[in-house]
Amino acid sequence: MGRKSSSQGTPATAVLAAAGVPFVLHPYVHDPSVASYGTEAAEALGIAPEMVFKTLMVEVEGRLAVGVVPVSGNLDLKAFAAALGAKKAAMAEPAAAQRRTGYVLGGISPLGQRQASPTVIDGSALGLRSMLVSGGKRGLDIELAPAELIRLTSAVTANIGTNTP
Repeated sequence: MGRKSSSQGTPATAVLAAAGVPFVLHPYVHDPSVASYGTEAAEALGIAPEMVFKTLMVEVEGRLAVGVVPVSGNLDLKAFAAALGAKKAAMAEPAAAQRRTGYVLGGISPLGQRQASPTVIDGSALGLRSMLVSGGKRGLDIELAPAELIRLTSAVTANIGTNTP
């Protein structure tokens, strides 16, 4: 994977560049009428949905945390809570997610967030050579090695995703 330079600079790409991590930018035209940002990215880029991951903000015992799961499925809140040693979790309020990360919904990246949060990445990422996550704005995904994302976010991995047909 090479580094692709472009005018697509975001806090997420700045983190990767500063760390010297190889990544590839995958810009696409975002359709404002689409509600499922992750699925839109996979379809627009022609990439298997199992390789494209969505970043979700979750509230766990009064604190915010980050869940990263394939767009082909959903987040298992019970498994997510367990991965962080908690009993239950709930999806964060959209406004709280945007404030915490500094990103807009549909463009929340696990990298370069305004305030770092505990991060759990679905274990399915470990079987991939590369994965895509939001690049920090709608219409931009970043491809990188799962091990690099885990390292840069100090993430733990657990089976937190559920597959939907």
